[in-house]
Formats: sequence, C-alpha cells, structure tokens
Amino acid sequence: MSEELLALRDEIDKIDKAILALITERLALVTQVGEVKSKHGIPIYDPKRETDMLTKRRQEAEKAGISPALIEDILRRLMRESYISENDKGFKKVYTGQGSIVIIGGNGQMGKLFSRLFKLSGYNVKTLGSKTMHQANEIIADAAAVIVTVPINKTCEIIEQLPSLPKDCILTDLTSIKVKPLKAMLDKHPGPVVGLHPMFGPDVPNLAKQIIVYCEGREPNQYQWLIEQMRIWGANLCSIDAKQHDKCMSFIQALRHFTSFAYGVNLQREHADLEQLIALSSPIYRLELMMVGRLFAQDPELYADIIMASDDNIELIKRYYKRFGEMVDLLEQRDKDKFINNFNEVSAWFGNYAQRFIKESQVLLKFANDNRE
Repeated sequence: MSEELLALRDEIDKIDKAILALITERLALVTQVGEVKSKHGIPIYDPKRETDMLTKRRQEAEKAGISPALIEDILRRLMRESYISENDKGFKKVYTGQGSIVIIGGNGQMGKLFSRLFKLSGYNVKTLGSKTMHQANEIIADAAAVIVTVPINKTCEIIEQLPSLPKDCILTDLTSIKVKPLKAMLDKHPGPVVGLHPMFGPDVPNLAKQIIVYCEGREPNQYQWLIEQMRIWGANLCSIDAKQHDKCMSFIQALRHFTSFAYGVNLQREHADLEQLIALSSPIYRLELMMVGRLFAQDPELYADIIMASDDNIELIKRYYKRFGEMVDLLEQRDKDKFINNFNEVSAWFGNYAQRFIKESQVLLKFANDNRE
C-alpha cells in the first residue's frame, strides 16, 4: 500500500475523530434541550423546527457543493438519537389533580410502554391484571384515568366487568378497533370517555412522530389533559370518527396483514429458498420480504384477532380475493392490453400520490441497500 494512500487515510481518520467530538458536543446540548422542554412542558418533537432546520442545512449544503440529501440523512439520524436522549429526561406532568393512572393489562408490552411514559411524567401508576382483578375496586378508587390495554377479543368483556369509576375519571382503551370498545366504555362509565389507538408497536424507542388516533366519546374537555400529555411525549394526535377509523383500519391493518400472511404461507408451501431470495433481491423486494418476515416474528394470536376483528374485515378480504382472481384470469388470457388499461386506471386514481410515494420510498430503499450484508 502506498505511503500517499496511508497519509490520506490518516487525514480522514483525524476528520472522523473531529466529527465524533462534534456529535458528542451536539448530544450534550440535546440533553440540555431535553431538560428545558421537560421543565416547560414542550413536546419533544417540533415539526416546524425540524422542517426549518433541515431546509436551511440543505440550502447551505448545496452552496458548499455537498449533496443536500447526504446532509439530511446525517441530520435525521442524529435527530432520532436526540429524541431517544430527550425521552429519558422525563416530561412535564399535565394533570394537576392527585389521581393515579390505572393500566389494565399493564404487564403486557404496550401497557409497560405507557406505564413507563406516565412514570417519567410524574404520575402514580397502578396496574391491574388477571391476578389482581379482585382488587379492582380498591385500585380504581382514586383513578384519574383507567386505560384498558388487553387483547382485542377480551377488551369489551373487561370493560363490562369494571367496577364503578370516579365521576371525573377518564376511561379509555388502546385497542386497534374502536366502534365496539367505545360503545362498551360509554355504556359502562357516565364520565369522560375517549378511544385511543397507538399506530405503533411496543418496541418503539420513543413516541416522537408516532401517531396516536383518538375517537371522541364523551366530555372532551375533561380528557384534553390526556391528549396534551401524549403530545408532550412527542406523538402526533389524529382525531377521527370511530366508524371511519375502523374502515381505515380494515385497509391499513386487516387487509395488509392478511396479504402478508398469505404471501408468507405461499413462500413456505412453495419451499422458497430465503437465502437465495435475499441474495438476489433488489432493495424494494428485500423491504417487502422484510415486512412479511416481520409479521411472522410476532404473536400469531394478535394478528388473528386484528384480521378477524369484524365481519367488515372479512368481507373486504373476500372482495380482494375476488379481484385477485379477476387479475389471474387476465394473465391466463395473456391480455396485455387489459392489463395495461387496469394499470393506467389505478395510476390515474393514485394521481400525484404515486410520484410522492416514489420519492419517499427512495429514502427507504437507500437505507435498505446500505444495511445489506
């Protein structure tokens, strides 16, 4: 190896060390930022600040002759780390009363996540499980909020079994369907009620940019402190009607999970060689394969409950099955013109979203390719 190359690599190593020192300094400042946000109740995620900062850095990078995309990639990775750091510093407590937070199913993964967040915010958190339900009256007596996070098929049953709640106590759930649980809560409790659906799994490092859907039940003024608390955690809160929510979830969850399930079953029945598929796959197919594999690394009962949660889900899947068959018939007929006509109709329906999705997916594909072994 030439001395010239070694000398250049030494210079690069020095710059890398300088970058490391700057990152350390930046993270130290982020720690201070987290403390200030916690003190004043400022959400850890500020979309305007993030957008403005990225826009300025991209402009500065372009003037310097550096790829704006490179700078954005670096900064976004640093910001993800920053959110994790801020998440450990605690949050301002929004609720000014003395009541506790009772989590039914608090020993489950999602229950533990929310229990941790409430504790970081200074709340007294109590949990109720199958072994302590006989103590429900005593545990719920001083509750400011009761949160039900149990399997979908048990949610309504557990709600119906609850003892009387304090008058101003919020009753809510963390279930991925909303119409039936919301009705059960409204029937059970005459006080404030709101339906919640966290659109993420319990393995997220923090709630920055995570979506939590909420469906109005009763006395929204009384449960606003809970909504605001989740905003401070960094979540994006999205309000929607319960019926509309369940319709959207039929597409987002039930149909999507079922198609991944069916594809996985087909891979297994066809004795596909996963090693070869991974070795030969493009980044886009690798991502698709990862999403299918991710499904089968999780709880089958959970996904069965999500897919089979309603007759509407099953009817939607049956319609999909019928259309899938129609497209297979099209292939058997080798009708290329009809294939192209269908393709163009769907392309027109997607409109500008198609180009938007190409742009967004390119970022994911670069990441997938960079992490390829």
